[in-house]
Parts: sequence; C-alpha cells; structure tokens
Amino acid sequence: MSTRLVVGVAGGTGSGKTTLTRALVERFAGQTSVVFHDNYYRQHDDLDYAARSQLNYDAPEAFDTELMVAQLKDLIAGRPIECPVYDYTVHNRSTETLTIEPAPVIIVEGILIFAEPAICELLDIKLFVDTDADVRILRRIKRDVVERGRSLDSVESQYLTTVKPMHELYVEPTKRAADLIIPEGGHNLVALEMLIHRIERALA
Repeated sequence: MSTRLVVGVAGGTGSGKTTLTRALVERFAGQTSVVFHDNYYRQHDDLDYAARSQLNYDAPEAFDTELMVAQLKDLIAGRPIECPVYDYTVHNRSTETLTIEPAPVIIVEGILIFAEPAICELLDIKLFVDTDADVRILRRIKRDVVERGRSLDSVESQYLTTVKPMHELYVEPTKRAADLIIPEGGHNLVALEMLIHRIERALA
C-alpha cells in the first residue's frame, strides 16, 4: 500500500458510483481528493460537433488513460495536478483545468477504471457498484437530459448503440477485479459503514 490510500470506485453508468463517492467525501471531509475518469476523455479538436457526437464514449480507447495514470502518480507522490475538464455539451475537453491537491485518501471514479491494468496497479481498494440495468438507464436519462441538456432521442440512441453493448463487453467483466461488490452503492448503508471503518483504520 502507498503512503496514501487510493480507492477505486467502478460500475456501470447510473449505478451509484458518485453517490458512494460523495458519501465518502462527506465522511472524510478535508481528507480526500477525487479524480473522475470522465474528465480524461480524449480531446478531439480535429472533429466537428456532429462527428464528436458519434464517437463511442464507452470503450477504453475513448479515455486518455496515460495522462490520468501520470497525474494519479503525481497525487500519490504528494504533488498537485491540473486535471482536465470535459464539457459534455460540446463533446470535447474544455480549455479549463481543475487543480486537485493531494490528500490522505484519493478516490478514483469511473466506469472503466478496472479495465485498465495501469490504473488498477495504483489502487489499494477496488469497489464495484452493482445496480440493476433498468435503474441505471432511468438514472442516466435523468442525468443527461436534465443536467447535461441532451435530448431524450440522443440519450436513447447512445444507450442502445454503445452504452449497453460496451457495458456488457467491458464494464461487467471488471467485477472480477473488485475487492468488494456493493449493491446500490452509497445507498447500501451496511457496506458503506464497513468501508468507512476500513478507511479509518488506514488513516489511523
């Protein structure tokens, strides 16, 4: 284990990863840094909006994992990073960056982090949030339409053409890499309490 505790939170779209992450951040206020895999979608200034909207964002090659790994190593070593910021409204990386300071607990969240051996090697605890597919798609619709301003038709099309098949191909098999599978994520209070105790012991 590194001098910092690195916790990976994986699972399908809408599974409750962020709810679990938020619960940990609230419990260990001031002691956590959070890195989202989604912020590391590759930059595509070479493509127009129409072309970018047709890309497969649910496969490992959609992410600049090399940059993420390098920045995670910096955080673990105690150095702050300038994390990229992804703008979902234009399907491209923003010109802005987000400064993330190192902390005793580093939480890494993303649907495909366990599919990347280079990321897995940096994780001390690997959590997979497991939620029924019908619940996940309803949460995704709400998030993408309400929070990200997308049309219902575009969300449906993306789910059927890439999200669902990529989940079955890449995300679901990564359960085998998890140390703990948590049904319903942050809503699973028993699992959350066990996880909190585990982190408390590491911090002590």
